[in-house]
Amino acid sequence: MSIFGSIMSKIFGGAASAQAAAPHASETPSVSAAAQGQDGPTGSASSAAVPSMSGAPSPVAAGPSGAGHANVDVGQVLADLASRKGQQLDYKRSIVDLMKLLDLDSSLQARKQLADELNYTGDKEDSATMNVWLHEQVVQKLAENGGKVPDDLKHA
Repeated sequence: MSIFGSIMSKIFGGAASAQAAAPHASETPSVSAAAQGQDGPTGSASSAAVPSMSGAPSPVAAGPSGAGHANVDVGQVLADLASRKGQQLDYKRSIVDLMKLLDLDSSLQARKQLADELNYTGDKEDSATMNVWLHEQVVQKLAENGGKVPDDLKHA
């Protein structure tokens, strides 16, 4: 998987998984109740579970396709990750810290690979300039892919 693909997966995939987990928890008791309300623990119980479970995976299935990324609050996903991280990371301005927050390789080599993926045409030996450009591009592409990106992540 590409580095940008990994970034997308960590942000959008995590949000889709969290959204999908909530319906499962609330549906489990109703499936059990529906199963108990049938003619006992026979084939009818398993058929009762099928309709209610078929709707639950939808957010996860929609996530990787691009259509499921709409309305994912990128800022909230990143803030939640940061609150669980144990260290201060300037992920709102630093591509290195953003990659660290997402538990991705943030080495110069990985950032150069990301620059290639995003068609960076500048001097990759000028890592400071490249890093600023990378952060701007990643944030922009998250928004282009349907993520809700707060202003404090966008560069002026």
